[in-house]
Amino acid sequence: MSKEGAVFLAGSCAYPTLEMAWRGHTHYSMAIAGGICLWLIDQVCCGAMREKSLFLRCLTGAGLITGVELAVGIVVNQVFRLGVWDYSKMPMNIMGQVCLPYSALWFGLTLPAMALCQLCHRSELLK
Repeated sequence: MSKEGAVFLAGSCAYPTLEMAWRGHTHYSMAIAGGICLWLIDQVCCGAMREKSLFLRCLTGAGLITGVELAVGIVVNQVFRLGVWDYSKMPMNIMGQVCLPYSALWFGLTLPAMALCQLCHRSELLK
């Protein structure tokens, strides 16, 4: 398996696991979103921006995750009307798909996400 594939797979497992712990349930679309998010964090925060400050990389990670969440939310919740989540009652939300409080949470979760990317790249199984 490629390192990029391992990062995607790790995100596909980690995101739904976090959601199960947080909300008690998840949806298969969260595995896809999680894989995309971790892959983007790996490419941008751990790759192109690796020399930037930790604050800027976490801010960028929060933006990446929020962007993926918005895109997936539009498709899953608005186009297909699956009702996986609804942030319309949360402050500073956009279309009920993303909101400021969760974007702040994504800022904090970018740090362990970057560490997970590094673990995937260091894994002996991928050498």
